[in-house]
Amino acid sequence: LGKHRKHPGGRGNAGGMHHHRINFDKYHPGYFGKVGMRHYHLKRNQKFCPTVNLDKLWTLVSEQTRLNYAKNEAGLAPVIDVVRSGYYKVLGKGKLPKQPVIVKAKFFSRRAEEKIKEVGGACVLVA
Repeated sequence: LGKHRKHPGGRGNAGGMHHHRINFDKYHPGYFGKVGMRHYHLKRNQKFCPTVNLDKLWTLVSEQTRLNYAKNEAGLAPVIDVVRSGYYKVLGKGKLPKQPVIVKAKFFSRRAEEKIKEVGGACVLVA
């Protein structure tokens, strides 16, 4: 029979509570055990709300789209879904071109809503 010398102390962290206890207590204090209370239904990062300003709104769709709708006589307005581009809230900094646009977002600031409606557009709230 062999002498079984390959892993004399066990593999990995084996024996942390037993024959390797001295090493764990000395170099890794607090490795074992629990601390604190558990929060079962913790909602992480509820304040996550990326924003986009009106002056950057038209960069979310191609320039070609803007020109196509600009020379459109039927009065159709392009739909810009900012949530698809990773933004949740539309803020009112900057100017919009005098062209109606339908903007979909989770939140609108008061000034953004005013400016979008001023150019003949609409604000659509998305859940």
